[in-house]
Amino acid sequence: MQNGRRGFLGGMASIAGIGAGWAVAPARAFAQAAGPRATIVSTWDFGAPANDAAFAAGRAGGSLIDMVEAGVKVPEADPNNHSVGYSGYPDRDGHVTLDAVIMDDAGGVGAVAALEDTVHAISVARAVMEHTPHTLLVGEGATRFARDRGFPRVNLLTPEAEKAWRDWLKTQNYRPVANSETGTYGAGRPGTPGGALDHDTIGMLARDAQGRMAGACTTSGMAFKMRGRVGDSPQVGSGLYVERGVGGATSTGLGEEVTRTVGTARVVASMRHGMSPQAACEEAARHIASLRGDAIKGVQVGFLAMDTAGRIGAFCLLPGFTYAVTDAAGRTRVEKAPSLFKA
Repeated sequence: MQNGRRGFLGGMASIAGIGAGWAVAPARAFAQAAGPRATIVSTWDFGAPANDAAFAAGRAGGSLIDMVEAGVKVPEADPNNHSVGYSGYPDRDGHVTLDAVIMDDAGGVGAVAALEDTVHAISVARAVMEHTPHTLLVGEGATRFARDRGFPRVNLLTPEAEKAWRDWLKTQNYRPVANSETGTYGAGRPGTPGGALDHDTIGMLARDAQGRMAGACTTSGMAFKMRGRVGDSPQVGSGLYVERGVGGATSTGLGEEVTRTVGTARVVASMRHGMSPQAACEEAARHIASLRGDAIKGVQVGFLAMDTAGRIGAFCLLPGFTYAVTDAAGRTRVEKAPSLFKA
């Protein structure tokens, strides 16, 4: 690695203070929401510690945007998580590139794609929202923007991730394989595609006692993807969508299948027209299956949604998708989503 541990941790501390002054809706009263309904939801088992960080940010008086940013920064900085942020698996050329989006329920949006050498893509996405007239910056421009905003340069390719990439180069043909993370790369590992050992992305939704909402989604993308590939995660309406008075949704799995249907926007639209979050997630997944047929055999896509009342929904194509739910008292549990197909 180019950066020592001391420099890396110092960078984390400096990032934490960037953009802390903006707030769409104070979340101080979020813990007063009545009943057992959800306050924070996020994708996968590693969403549990992320939810805890988000809850702590809200308890400290942070906004909903503060909460979702603080939450997803946890897996972004986790060297044991190879699908989000630092230590993410690289593309086919050995570059770790990150995608992220952050969104409030009034149309505030910031996103980055193909960002390099920066741990907290979600914080750069927030800076795009707060300090530019744009909603999305990509590639070299996104990385230069991060440096201009004071985000430290960090080598994201850890020795473990580099070894996995070099091992892959020895055994795989250098050709586009859209589902390499859930297909060829996953071969021989236990579990099903999209299972506990084969997930990607963290998406998070948070709400306050008044039903205001915000969301975040961040990832290092498909392992060993083609250089320049961008999945659903940073695309509004695909990886994440939040709408005032309705709710929000996030997605995980093979991003190409979500972008084909603008999946999270579809989930929220169904909720707007009266579907429950659960029914809306099921409809979106079933639509992908109907549209794509045999093309999605062995492919995982999962949707997670929450409405302004804290009702949640989760559904996936294949068994294995889990999600974390935190209630108004700060209690977090991990649930398994129902699936359309069997393993």
